[in-house]
Amino acid sequence: MEGRRSEIIRYRHPGLDDPAIVQLIETQLVPLTHLKPKEVEVIRKDMPARLRRGVTFVACRDSGEAPVGFIHFMLHGELMYIDMLAVAPAAQRRRFGAALMEQAEGFARSRGCRLAKVMVDAGNRKGLRFYHKLGYQIIRTHSTSHCYELEKTW
Repeated sequence: MEGRRSEIIRYRHPGLDDPAIVQLIETQLVPLTHLKPKEVEVIRKDMPARLRRGVTFVACRDSGEAPVGFIHFMLHGELMYIDMLAVAPAAQRRRFGAALMEQAEGFARSRGCRLAKVMVDAGNRKGLRFYHKLGYQIIRTHSTSHCYELEKTW
């Protein structure tokens, strides 16, 4: 009998997980951005340092497998800022993204955060629907970066 496969959410292991994380960034996030190619290249070069600045959880199907998704976020006082979230297309709509969000929000709440924010590219309709389902609301539009700023309080 086939049951629901449970996801494994764990802290990022840089040497093991970073190739999959970079691949997810390149295939799932970069195509949605409105940044100029030179700006994207600067971000690529800064990515290792950027990942060290916050907390990153990864989602795996099984403990020995490469990540199928990740979330990277930073805490600033009572604010959790979601920097990046991506799930591989074959793993989407299987609760990996929601599980990553639950883990990150729980982590943030346990450290005194009361508010979460995220920026979503204007063309990312799936991303907007995903965050809306989790209780995030658009609070403003950033016309220069072509992004929506969403937030959620708890």
